[in-house]
Amino acid sequence: MSASETLPTTRVVDLRSSTVRELNQALHDLPPDAALSRWEVRSAAGEHALAVGINAPCTVEIKGHVGYYCAGMNKHAEITIHGNAGTGLAENMMSGRVVLRGNASQSAGATGRGGLLVIEGDAAARCGISMKGIDIVVRGSVGHLSAFMAQRGRLVVGGDAGSALGDSLYEAQIFVRGQVTDLGADCIEKEMRAEHLEALGALLEAAGVNLPARAFRRYGSARTLYHFNVDHADTY
Repeated sequence: MSASETLPTTRVVDLRSSTVRELNQALHDLPPDAALSRWEVRSAAGEHALAVGINAPCTVEIKGHVGYYCAGMNKHAEITIHGNAGTGLAENMMSGRVVLRGNASQSAGATGRGGLLVIEGDAAARCGISMKGIDIVVRGSVGHLSAFMAQRGRLVVGGDAGSALGDSLYEAQIFVRGQVTDLGADCIEKEMRAEHLEALGALLEAAGVNLPARAFRRYGSARTLYHFNVDHADTY
């Protein structure tokens, strides 16, 4: 791999001279104690599947826009993307932290099981679809069917939310500061109690998003679709 050392703990990889496969393999080869390992990826140029499947507590800075599934299946790593991202950002994320400085396409954080995903711009449709424990904080707005079939975790939206928000929701929590076009099946607005304000404030602080928790509304499951009822067949 073509790489150079700029600082004792930083390795620079330029994708004009290295391949995505080489980059990912080097990241996969990191030992579990790679906490001091710092990486800078240059010339991302919309490449797909960058920095996927990392299983070490390293830090990765990606310069430029990225394509599909960047930072997918992340575990332990802290990944920052200085640009926009295509479909499936941080898909099936397990732990760690992923920060996107731009906008995300659809299905950001899909099926995520843990960790924190921060999107400083907007996210398109199906943000947090089928999330299973991940925390997602979007500074801007999200598109339609966000948090569709979300099971666990939290989706925080600093802007507006598109139609069918939280459709077929389970036990995930949704917080929205702006306008909601409409709610999906079995998703309702819920009371914002003191414990929710405290937890949301801590999450916003962790995400580096300077917005007051009291400006958000909370949404969750009405729990009417947990068990099949033939009288409600048209709702499923």
